[in-house]
Amino acid sequence: MMRKFLSMLMAIMMVMSCVAFASADQVNADAELVAAAQAEGELVVYGSCEEDYLAAACDGFEKLYGIKVTHQRLSTGEVQSKIEEENGNPSADVWFGGTTDPYNVCAAEGLLLPYEAKNASHLLGPAYRDADGNWYGIYKGILGFMVNREELERMKLEVPQDWPDLLKEEYKGLIWLSNYNTAGTAKLVINTMIQKYGHDAGIQYLVDLDKNVQVYTKSGSGPSKNVGTGECVIGIGFLHDGITQIVDNGYDNIGLVVPSSGTSFEIGATAIFKGAKHENAAKLWIEYALSPDCVNQADEYGSYQFLVLDNAEQPAQAAEFGLDPENVMDYDFEDAKNNIKTYIEEVMNALGGGDDRFKTE
Repeated sequence: MMRKFLSMLMAIMMVMSCVAFASADQVNADAELVAAAQAEGELVVYGSCEEDYLAAACDGFEKLYGIKVTHQRLSTGEVQSKIEEENGNPSADVWFGGTTDPYNVCAAEGLLLPYEAKNASHLLGPAYRDADGNWYGIYKGILGFMVNREELERMKLEVPQDWPDLLKEEYKGLIWLSNYNTAGTAKLVINTMIQKYGHDAGIQYLVDLDKNVQVYTKSGSGPSKNVGTGECVIGIGFLHDGITQIVDNGYDNIGLVVPSSGTSFEIGATAIFKGAKHENAAKLWIEYALSPDCVNQADEYGSYQFLVLDNAEQPAQAAEFGLDPENVMDYDFEDAKNNIKTYIEEVMNALGGGDDRFKTE
């Protein structure tokens, strides 16, 4: 009886192993890496994309490989601060989603683990990865404005069409932006204004804009979530977050604006933390994150960014709303990586050290 039981158990284990390796083939990961990751048996993920997509990606990885995944959703700024504080002894293994400016800061500080991913061959170009393999892009999002058309019409105000429009006195108290201290989106706004207008004029723009900002949200997607209700009349952020509110939550009163004089874009990324306790599982995660098995789930869970893999299926919604992933300025990632910490300090100093709106707790 015991012999029969052991034979059945062995058969089940062989089937499970075959399923795992079949999945590895789909993701294009080496069998040796899969086996080493499964031996570790665990993975901890910090995610800076939206919660639904983060959970789906983690659940997909767990089902493919039988590796237990624990995840937590934090803004990119929160992850950066946490990893800097832990300084080489990270409480998570990988980072998933969120704009690359904070990733680049962590890379420059030696807090990310370089890994040459096999599936990086499917990236649309070298701009979508760190040259040393510190991070890899998974999606691209366009920065712009989301407006509540009904509220603007009620107030007899025109829809702002470009960055200078946001400085008009008529929009005082109507604008929401994310917090420069916590959100990668806000850090991208700083870099965009400095690259667009020059250092001094860019910082002065943000000082002038502050006069019209009512709320600074902790997360970059915060403004978009309040436009449809009218609590926020004009939100600055990534336009795919506005599409989520229109398509998934039915707020057809939201208008999307690509600034007429040009705008920038994010590359949403994934990376391994240096000192990761489950390094093989983390490397397998990178291969998974750079595969259709992972990224094609995005639009099923309300994330409508443009994907940056040549074997991925682009979400139809982004194109339907007239967004063009190539209609963006030539963003200087190196300047952003080398100077964003200084720029944040300069902006906060120019704002007089900030006020309660910039508190991070």
